[in-house]
Amino acid sequence: MVIDDDTSSAWVVHGERIIYDNEWMRVFLADVELPDGERFEHHVIKLRTAAMVVLIDDQERVLMMWRHRFVSDRWGWEIPGGLVEPGEDPEETALRELLEETGYRPATFRRVARFQPMVGMVDSWHEVFVGEGATQVAEPTETSEMARMEWVPLADVPDLIAKGLIWSSGGLVGLLHVLAFRGGVRP
Repeated sequence: MVIDDDTSSAWVVHGERIIYDNEWMRVFLADVELPDGERFEHHVIKLRTAAMVVLIDDQERVLMMWRHRFVSDRWGWEIPGGLVEPGEDPEETALRELLEETGYRPATFRRVARFQPMVGMVDSWHEVFVGEGATQVAEPTETSEMARMEWVPLADVPDLIAKGLIWSSGGLVGLLHVLAFRGGVRP
């Protein structure tokens, strides 16, 4: 793969100022210039890094949480995860959130993707991990974030995605990665 280092199409940032700041997000107004010389202000939202886990058991099932998201007023299946605390490694966050939300620990654990879900306006890194060999070591301590959790057969995941029941970006990236590497992707 060839990486193009040509900067002739790069936008130039002349400066930015914070217009909103709290522990969850920072909103900036950036003074940007396009390669053709057009200059304007562009909103930029910066969020803390999120880390999430696709946890698979020995029966080829994935642990999913049925959750309501008030922002979009939708229910859907999600994988465990949360925001990285200051000074915390994303791997630590993913394992901590998995334990808090489900009570499980994986026997093996690896990072499979790092991505930006809305690269044009939002700066929000997402770290996706896959854990296998699930062992329940405790009861969940964070019980207000979901209606229920279930072990969902990996074979059912493509249909759940097609029906719009799995729609969060981290869940989609993680689950599609697992399916692709296990030969389970269907057209």
